[in-house]
Amino acid sequence: MSMKERMHTGELYLPGDDEIMKEQTLCLEKLYDFNATRPLEGEKRTKLLKEMFAEFGDGCYIEPPLHANWGGHHVHFGRNIYANFNLTLVDDTHIYVGDYTMFGPNVTVATAGHPILPELREQGYQYNAPVHIGKNCWIGAGVIIVPGITIGDNVVVGAGSIVTKDLPDNVVAVGNPCKVLREVNEHDKEYYFKNRRINL
Repeated sequence: MSMKERMHTGELYLPGDDEIMKEQTLCLEKLYDFNATRPLEGEKRTKLLKEMFAEFGDGCYIEPPLHANWGGHHVHFGRNIYANFNLTLVDDTHIYVGDYTMFGPNVTVATAGHPILPELREQGYQYNAPVHIGKNCWIGAGVIIVPGITIGDNVVVGAGSIVTKDLPDNVVAVGNPCKVLREVNEHDKEYYFKNRRINL
């Protein structure tokens, strides 16, 4: 099995492999072009993102700068996803994001890890585990999601949280490490923020 094939199996591999580096660098060239676009170049941004990402659904918007190890090459976005400034996608393997999910500024979604054994790190070994984020989630500012995590649908992850374990559907979760605070409930149907009543 080649080093490139190992990227998506969870096996240890060497990310500095020549075949990997050649393809990755081409992806990063497109990422550079995206981050160099001007605010009025919305159509150009969307066109680039559709080329860069594995999947990039209709109605998605990413505010530059975007940071991604593979320029989004292994990222699958559904429809109507919004990402604020400085989204970091460590996309050495696949990241899946469902429709209508929102990312606050400075969110990191990581798929890459390194072995605990120092001798293996000295040799540059790495492993990857995919991340799955459900539909209609709100990932707050500064959240970090580590490799191999699955987040369910309709989840709110509070700002600054570090997600180290899977989260089920329909919960509010906060903290470091991130833990379920409560379920989305009847109160949320009446109030959108503290004592602010929904009046639409």
